[in-house]
Amino acid sequence: MNAANDPAAPAVSVIMPVLNEERHLRDSVRHILEQDYPGELEVVIALGPSADRTDEIAAELVAEDPRVHTVPNPTGRTPAALNAAIKASRHPVVVRVDGHGMLSPDYIATAVRLLAETGAANVGGIMHAEGENAWEDAVAAAMTSKVGVGNAAFHTGGVAAPADTVYLGVFRREVLEQQGGYNEEFIRAQDWELNYRIREAGHLIWFSPELRVSYRPRPNVRELAKQYKNYGRWRHVVARYHRGSVNVRYLAPPAAVLAIAAGVVVGAAVTPWGFVVPAGYLAAIGLGSVPAGKGLSFAARVRIPVALATMHMCWGWGFLTSPRSLANKVIASRRPSVTTAGV
Repeated sequence: MNAANDPAAPAVSVIMPVLNEERHLRDSVRHILEQDYPGELEVVIALGPSADRTDEIAAELVAEDPRVHTVPNPTGRTPAALNAAIKASRHPVVVRVDGHGMLSPDYIATAVRLLAETGAANVGGIMHAEGENAWEDAVAAAMTSKVGVGNAAFHTGGVAAPADTVYLGVFRREVLEQQGGYNEEFIRAQDWELNYRIREAGHLIWFSPELRVSYRPRPNVRELAKQYKNYGRWRHVVARYHRGSVNVRYLAPPAAVLAIAAGVVVGAAVTPWGFVVPAGYLAAIGLGSVPAGKGLSFAARVRIPVALATMHMCWGWGFLTSPRSLANKVIASRRPSVTTAGV
């Protein structure tokens, strides 16, 4: 960041929901503070009840740089953290960054430019997964391949265009305030729900591959399984909340879980031909992992099928077991979109 702020560049608030992020928080904040952006910048970290050194690291960051501030988030829930950080921040452009996300050097400058060029209320780009060891490299490859995540542009890339939702997001503050921030009943998928209200109000959400955030994957199979089970669970909540939002990509994992389970039952109880289904799935992810693992170490390549199967099966299981009562609770908290004159 330049020593002297450019008054023509809008001031920016970066908000960070943080919980148990001792591995990456310092690097993530460094990538923010070293942005090539001429305007004023502040960072507001919303601290959940971490069980590691996250709070200590955050306190060090506050002491080291006056642009960094913290606010408490006793619930530990992401949407509550985001709302607390928004309330504590003060600038007209609001950038969301997670505690394990690393912004590219020109991320904020590019996002501010895109807000001006497109007139969008929110812009976002690519969630570029990058690992720090063989397992994380395997997960990163799975998360950026079409066999892993389908045609999701913010995972695999695409052309700049209007979008239903984007990864993280760079917002105009007035739109966030008009919509009342995030719906705190959405423990996951809160980005989708907020962007849905923003679009309903007549505003534009814009995806651009120019925006890139490096993402650190979960460090082991257990954590990846938990992450994707929650993704599937909350995607079913979204499907019940807004029935027009389901597409084939979202239905593929639960269909695969049901087909594999049926194949195993038929194979064990009726005919060995039933095992063709799970065998076919294993063959498919094995073949799909070959192009995904190009350029990686052997140790990473052999782990890609495990990562793919964990993502697919846990997402599908989470979708299938998502309780209707959870969706009903969220639907009861539905907030109407807020429009303003001229929108």
